[in-house]
Amino acid sequence: MTIVYIGLGSNLASSAESPRQHVITAIESLDDIQSTRTAHISSLYKSKPLGPQDQGDYINAVVQIETELEPLELLDNLQAIENKHGRVRKEHWGARTLDLDILMYGEDIINNERLTIPHPEMLNRSFVLVPLAEINSDCAIPGKGLVRDLILNLDQDGLEVSNE
Repeated sequence: MTIVYIGLGSNLASSAESPRQHVITAIESLDDIQSTRTAHISSLYKSKPLGPQDQGDYINAVVQIETELEPLELLDNLQAIENKHGRVRKEHWGARTLDLDILMYGEDIINNERLTIPHPEMLNRSFVLVPLAEINSDCAIPGKGLVRDLILNLDQDGLEVSNE
Protein backbone atom coordinates (compact mmCIF):
# COMPACT_ATOMS: atom_id res chain seq x y z
CA MET A 1 0.00 0.00 0.00
CA THR A 2 1.20 3.48 -0.86
CA ILE A 3 0.32 6.52 1.24
CA VAL A 4 -1.17 9.24 -0.94
CA TYR A 5 -2.42 12.72 -0.10
CA ILE A 6 -5.36 14.13 -2.07
CA GLY A 7 -6.36 17.81 -2.12
CA LEU A 8 -10.06 18.54 -2.56
CA GLY A 9 -11.76 21.81 -3.42
CA SER A 10 -15.09 23.20 -4.59
CA ASN A 11 -16.61 26.64 -4.98
CA LEU A 12 -19.44 26.02 -7.41
CA ALA A 13 -22.80 24.57 -6.45
CA SER A 14 -24.71 22.21 -8.69
CA SER A 15 -28.44 21.65 -8.73
CA ALA A 16 -27.96 18.88 -6.17
CA GLU A 17 -25.07 19.98 -3.93
CA SER A 18 -23.38 22.98 -2.35
CA PRO A 19 -19.57 23.29 -2.55
CA ARG A 20 -19.32 21.93 1.00
CA GLN A 21 -21.48 18.94 0.07
CA HIS A 22 -19.42 18.30 -3.09
CA VAL A 23 -16.29 17.97 -0.93
CA ILE A 24 -18.00 15.77 1.67
CA THR A 25 -19.49 13.47 -0.98
CA ALA A 26 -16.14 13.24 -2.79
CA ILE A 27 -14.41 12.23 0.47
CA GLU A 28 -16.99 9.48 0.90
CA SER A 29 -16.42 8.39 -2.72
CA LEU A 30 -12.71 7.83 -2.12
CA ASP A 31 -13.55 4.68 -0.16
CA ASP A 32 -15.37 3.33 -3.22
CA ILE A 33 -12.15 3.26 -5.26
CA GLN A 34 -10.87 -0.29 -5.59
CA SER A 35 -7.82 -1.28 -3.52
CA THR A 36 -7.98 2.06 -1.68
CA ARG A 37 -8.94 3.09 1.83
CA THR A 38 -9.23 6.46 3.55
CA ALA A 39 -6.85 6.85 6.48
CA HIS A 40 -7.16 10.50 7.63
CA ILE A 41 -9.38 13.47 6.76
CA SER A 42 -8.61 17.11 7.57
CA SER A 43 -11.15 19.67 8.67
CA LEU A 44 -12.91 21.58 5.92
CA TYR A 45 -11.38 24.99 5.21
CA LYS A 46 -12.79 28.07 3.52
CA SER A 47 -10.37 29.98 1.27
CA LYS A 48 -10.36 32.84 -1.20
CA PRO A 49 -10.12 31.81 -4.88
CA LEU A 50 -6.89 31.92 -6.83
CA GLY A 51 -6.99 33.62 -10.21
CA PRO A 52 -10.25 35.38 -11.15
CA GLN A 53 -11.80 36.96 -8.07
CA ASP A 54 -15.33 37.08 -9.51
CA GLN A 55 -16.10 33.66 -8.05
CA GLY A 56 -17.11 32.35 -4.65
CA ASP A 57 -14.86 31.18 -1.85
CA TYR A 58 -13.62 27.59 -1.92
CA ILE A 59 -14.20 24.77 0.51
CA ASN A 60 -10.99 22.71 0.75
CA ALA A 61 -9.71 19.63 2.53
CA VAL A 62 -6.87 17.14 2.38
CA VAL A 63 -7.33 13.38 2.71
CA GLN A 64 -4.69 10.73 3.30
CA ILE A 65 -5.48 7.46 1.57
CA GLU A 66 -3.68 4.15 1.22
CA THR A 67 -3.87 2.55 -2.20
CA GLU A 68 -2.51 -0.30 -4.27
CA LEU A 69 -3.33 1.57 -7.49
CA GLU A 70 -0.62 3.02 -9.70
CA PRO A 71 -0.61 6.84 -9.92
CA LEU A 72 -2.35 7.10 -13.32
CA GLU A 73 -4.97 4.52 -12.30
CA LEU A 74 -5.69 6.60 -9.21
CA LEU A 75 -5.84 9.78 -11.30
CA ASP A 76 -8.40 8.16 -13.62
CA ASN A 77 -10.56 7.25 -10.61
CA LEU A 78 -10.32 10.77 -9.18
CA GLN A 79 -11.28 12.31 -12.51
CA ALA A 80 -14.28 9.95 -12.68
CA ILE A 81 -15.41 11.30 -9.28
CA GLU A 82 -14.95 14.88 -10.54
CA ASN A 83 -17.02 14.06 -13.63
CA LYS A 84 -19.85 12.64 -11.48
CA HIS A 85 -19.93 16.02 -9.77
CA GLY A 86 -20.31 17.84 -13.09
CA ARG A 87 -16.71 19.06 -13.33
CA VAL A 88 -16.12 21.10 -16.49
CA ARG A 89 -12.56 22.07 -17.42
CA LYS A 90 -12.89 25.35 -19.27
CA GLU A 91 -10.98 28.03 -17.35
CA HIS A 92 -7.64 27.71 -15.56
CA TRP A 93 -8.24 28.57 -11.89
CA GLY A 94 -11.91 29.11 -12.67
CA ALA A 95 -14.88 28.12 -10.54
CA ARG A 96 -15.50 24.39 -10.28
CA THR A 97 -17.90 21.95 -8.71
CA LEU A 98 -15.03 19.69 -7.64
CA ASP A 99 -11.26 19.53 -7.96
CA LEU A 100 -9.31 16.49 -6.77
CA ASP A 101 -5.52 16.69 -6.93
CA ILE A 102 -2.93 14.06 -6.08
CA LEU A 103 -0.58 16.09 -3.89
CA MET A 104 1.88 13.31 -3.06
CA TYR A 105 2.14 9.65 -3.99
CA GLY A 106 4.41 8.01 -1.44
CA GLU A 107 7.90 9.42 -1.90
CA ASP A 108 7.62 9.35 -5.69
CA ILE A 109 8.55 12.23 -7.93
CA ILE A 110 6.53 12.04 -11.16
CA ASN A 111 6.56 14.38 -14.11
CA ASN A 112 4.71 13.34 -17.25
CA GLU A 113 2.09 14.81 -19.56
CA ARG A 114 -0.79 13.88 -17.22
CA LEU A 115 0.63 14.12 -13.75
CA THR A 116 3.21 16.05 -11.75
CA ILE A 117 3.92 14.86 -8.20
CA PRO A 118 4.51 16.42 -5.76
CA HIS A 119 1.83 18.82 -6.92
CA PRO A 120 3.81 21.77 -8.34
CA GLU A 121 1.80 24.53 -6.60
CA MET A 122 1.19 22.94 -3.21
CA LEU A 123 4.04 24.81 -1.50
CA ASN A 124 2.36 28.14 -2.32
CA ARG A 125 -1.12 27.18 -1.12
CA SER A 126 -2.14 27.55 2.49
CA PHE A 127 -5.42 25.74 1.67
CA VAL A 128 -3.28 22.67 0.92
CA LEU A 129 -0.43 22.85 3.45
CA VAL A 130 -2.51 23.82 6.49
CA PRO A 131 -4.94 20.88 6.18
CA LEU A 132 -2.00 18.62 5.29
CA ALA A 133 -0.22 19.74 8.48
CA GLU A 134 -3.40 19.02 10.44
CA ILE A 135 -3.24 15.41 9.24
CA ASN A 136 0.55 14.95 9.41
CA SER A 137 2.84 17.88 10.22
CA ASP A 138 5.84 15.52 10.07
CA CYS A 139 5.05 14.69 6.45
CA ALA A 140 8.03 15.22 4.14
CA ILE A 141 7.32 16.59 0.69
CA PRO A 142 9.85 14.88 -1.60
CA GLY A 143 12.66 17.27 -2.44
CA LYS A 144 11.04 20.18 -0.54
CA GLY A 145 11.07 19.56 3.22
CA LEU A 146 8.76 18.96 6.15
CA VAL A 147 5.25 20.37 6.04
CA ARG A 148 5.59 21.85 9.56
CA ASP A 149 8.58 23.91 8.37
CA LEU A 150 7.07 24.88 5.03
CA ILE A 151 3.94 26.45 6.55
CA LEU A 152 5.88 28.78 8.86
CA ASN A 153 6.28 31.56 6.31
CA LEU A 154 3.15 30.84 4.28
CA ASP A 155 0.52 33.57 3.99
CA GLN A 156 -2.63 32.19 5.62
CA ASP A 157 -4.79 35.29 5.14
CA GLY A 158 -8.33 34.40 4.17
CA LEU A 159 -8.02 30.76 5.29
CA GLU A 160 -10.34 29.59 8.04
CA VAL A 161 -11.87 26.38 9.29
CA SER A 162 -15.35 26.05 7.80
CA ASN A 163 -17.95 25.18 10.41
CA GLU A 164 -20.98 25.90 8.25
